[in-house]
Amino acid sequence: MAITLTPAAADRVRHFMAERGHGVGLRLGVRKTGCSGFAYVVNYADEVQESDRVFASQGVQVLVDAVSLALIDGTEIDFVRHGLNEAFRFRNPNVRGECGCGESFSV
Repeated sequence: MAITLTPAAADRVRHFMAERGHGVGLRLGVRKTGCSGFAYVVNYADEVQESDRVFASQGVQVLVDAVSLALIDGTEIDFVRHGLNEAFRFRNPNVRGECGCGESFSV
């Protein structure tokens, strides 16, 4: 079981954490939504919850709740820029389908 960050994603998280001035890492989860079933939820983590699994990648902690981990285990998080747009991208080996807009996925 693992969640990993590319160097670009880790740099972006470290930058935001430094600007914010506090926190323990990146919280990654999923929620039911969209036309395909699930969407990624990305937030700062201010503390480790008892139910969290903690992964260290590129010097950054990634916290995932047990329910979400079953759907995103093995995911690599990248940070990409295309012109004026920038966003985290997820390479999730569990995905079986995605909606046309790329906002949700199914497993």
